[in-house]
Amino acid sequence: MTSSSVFELGIGTFGDVTTGPDGALKHPAQVIRDVVEEGVLADRVGLDFMGVGEHHRDDFAVSAPEVVLAAIAARTEQIRLGSAVTVLSSDDPVRVFQRFSTLDAISGGRAEVILGRGSFTESFPLFGYELEQYNVLFEEKLDLFRRLLDEGPVSWSGTTRAALENQTVWPPTETGDLTTWVGVGGSPESVIRAAKHGLPLMLAIIGGAPVRFAPFVELYHRALESLGLDLLPVGAHMPGHVAETDEQALEELWPGFRAMHARIGRERGWPPMARADFEAQAGPDGALVVGSPATVAEKLIRVATDLDLSRIDVKVSAGSMPHERVMSSIELLGREVAPVVKFELAERRTAVPA
Repeated sequence: MTSSSVFELGIGTFGDVTTGPDGALKHPAQVIRDVVEEGVLADRVGLDFMGVGEHHRDDFAVSAPEVVLAAIAARTEQIRLGSAVTVLSSDDPVRVFQRFSTLDAISGGRAEVILGRGSFTESFPLFGYELEQYNVLFEEKLDLFRRLLDEGPVSWSGTTRAALENQTVWPPTETGDLTTWVGVGGSPESVIRAAKHGLPLMLAIIGGAPVRFAPFVELYHRALESLGLDLLPVGAHMPGHVAETDEQALEELWPGFRAMHARIGRERGWPPMARADFEAQAGPDGALVVGSPATVAEKLIRVATDLDLSRIDVKVSAGSMPHERVMSSIELLGREVAPVVKFELAERRTAVPA
């Protein structure tokens, strides 16, 4: 049972380095400016959230999401803005809170943060952290960040940063409530950790069948109940692309998605992605949200229902796929997909059982 009958639809991007009209890769500076324009459009077409990921590598342009989000905040009015994700393990919880409370001020209360360990490890050597401390870094820093969310004097000690003794972190948010999610890839330990801290859960669904995450949602709800906590939102982050027809969407997404998969796969030992595998992921039971507005709406409704989700964020960037196609996808998501999905889910969730 979801905590609300209201379903939200957002987008996400890692600032994938895209190609320009000449077919060459754009400079990261232009990619960042393009991301700002994507956020402005997402607000204009009525989407609920935009998440910007943090990476420290040459195929993704954004290493400082809060700065990009602040630029979007200054040009938008309604859309909520957050990270996707903030790699808390290699950052400082105090500085993360300060940056997002500042974003919250600039945006008039629209900031969110999604905290995670990230799926890449470049930030660890870059900022002087040992991969051997992967787990303890996140556990300790999440514990400190959760205490900072109370926005009062904090006393804390651990092994991964200097202790705090009755210290208050400035600036506070105006409402005293910075929306904070914990992003997880599907391990039971991560799900239970989010529940123990009383924080909403954001699932990273990047492959396989989305329904396989249902046990994790059930585990999260059981953990909250056992802790005596109220039901909290569960969201999901899924890659996708929308075009006028299913065929067009598949053809536009495939080249960039294949190249991105191959590039990361070379680092991780994955085999090349075959077209048949891509189309299976794009099918009714796969993790890719791709197709015409009707096809995408149907899939979002099914996933939101199966997993009892409060929000889905569609990652609309895909490797080198041109910015113009990303903009078209955002337009269709906001104007054609979102109204259908929200209406249908509201009808289902408010229906009185016979």
